[in-house]
Amino acid sequence: MTVKLNHTIIAARDKKESATFLAEILGLPAPVPFMHFLAVRVDNDVTLDFMDVPGEIHSQHYAFLVSEAEFDEIFGRIRARGLPYWADPRSTRPGEINHNDGGRGVYFPDPAGHHLEIITRPYGSGG
Repeated sequence: MTVKLNHTIIAARDKKESATFLAEILGLPAPVPFMHFLAVRVDNDVTLDFMDVPGEIHSQHYAFLVSEAEFDEIFGRIRARGLPYWADPRSTRPGEINHNDGGRGVYFPDPAGHHLEIITRPYGSGG
């Protein structure tokens, strides 16, 4: 049996702001409306469907596996926007990247307060 993630819903204060932010930071196509969502498609045909929600947003974590060249491009956009970033999920190493599993990784916030991460090697892959 083949099981693949197809989509997930991401809560946002402003779905347009959050979806556009993600697409721009990651260098992906612009979000596409779908019903009452704004969908951002990533390369493995998964969509991240942003939805406006009233009240408190409970922070979630979303990690994206990228190539070394893509890391450089994305990290450049993070720094160009003056976004805070950390080497660790607890945000105790500000202004640093990590080298877990022989790759590179960094955490940064989105407009709704979710923790985004880019990594160049899957966790546990060694190196």
